[in-house]
Amino acid sequence: MQTLNLAYLRLVEQTKCDFLRYLYPKINWNERLIGIKGARGVGKTTMLLQHIKLTFPDLTRAFYVSLDNLWFTNHTMTELVEYLYTHGVTHIFVDEVHRYKMWARELKNIYDSFPDLHIVFTGSSLLQLDQAQADLSRRPRMYELQGMSFREYMKLNRIADVPLLTLDELLQNHMRLAADIAAQTKVLLHFERYISEGYYPFRQEAASTGSYMARLAEVVNTVIENDIPAVEEITYETVQKTKRLLMVLAQMVPFTPNIATLCQTVATTRNQLLRLLELLERAALIRQIRTQGKGLKAIGKPEKILLANPNLMATLGQPSDVGGMREAFFASQLAVEHKINHPLNGDILVDAAYLFEIGGAGKGFAQIRNLPDSYVVADDLEIGFGNKIPLWLFGLLY
Repeated sequence: MQTLNLAYLRLVEQTKCDFLRYLYPKINWNERLIGIKGARGVGKTTMLLQHIKLTFPDLTRAFYVSLDNLWFTNHTMTELVEYLYTHGVTHIFVDEVHRYKMWARELKNIYDSFPDLHIVFTGSSLLQLDQAQADLSRRPRMYELQGMSFREYMKLNRIADVPLLTLDELLQNHMRLAADIAAQTKVLLHFERYISEGYYPFRQEAASTGSYMARLAEVVNTVIENDIPAVEEITYETVQKTKRLLMVLAQMVPFTPNIATLCQTVATTRNQLLRLLELLERAALIRQIRTQGKGLKAIGKPEKILLANPNLMATLGQPSDVGGMREAFFASQLAVEHKINHPLNGDILVDAAYLFEIGGAGKGFAQIRNLPDSYVVADDLEIGFGNKIPLWLFGLLY
């Protein structure tokens, strides 16, 4: 117990609070049971520690613990909570719940047994929390943390402090907005750096050693080898097939998948392939884009597959494939607050209302000409004109 307490105090002491993620002010921290899910490496742990440091002058009233700690090999979460509660702790922050067997049922029992205790838990984006809520009995207030937007990246690195934009504001006023920001900094230079190594907050630690891509490769490996098996019953052979599938996809995206060809390449069945694609998407490693529709049409074979963010493309894919990088970036920024689908014409349909064609600075309107509410999104463009909008501006939406 003393080891856990020393680790908690050390982590809080070392945590910096000069930059808070976009999700922090949106969380109602007064709720009794809060869940935060997100991909490995996006900053869930840091956000918990920041909240403790900013909220509890008396650190003995709160406690942080990660459930992947070796202490839990011969102790339970309930034992820990019982001890903490009797020693005056009122708020417990539990990290990595997906690494603890039967976590949902035990949290439910703790919630019922300690009615004045506040609990915040985090878990992998892999968690199917709708199922867990059956064990939790009461619906926790759930939030999901994404990787850093381009706006957050600029703020964290003291490049520019840009106000949050809505999509409608961006579409209506993009020329003025782009001109204002471009007057402050060399925005295209910073955007190029963000595309390759700006989505995950651990860039700050890796920047001095140039180890960002190696660190990201380790994160991907940990997700597939540890996080997926912690959540799903899969064999070692399936883990290897999942790795193989991801690397195959990384060399081909963006593309319309041929399921039969992928099955042959990965040496698996159609049903297992679709399951592996779902696991990779839940793990925030790929993004499947489907046509707009309901029922089987909405859950069937994806029309397009992308890597989940441009940094994964730079690390796992072919960095020379700028088309894949552009679409991965655009989808990663828009999907946080909006619904994206695959359209009949163009690249991405947003909220069943706005049609976007994505390309370089010379991209024209040929593929979406005369279609309503259609826009060209152009990379390598500082300031747009009319319905042609710089790609980087879409990084200011969260």
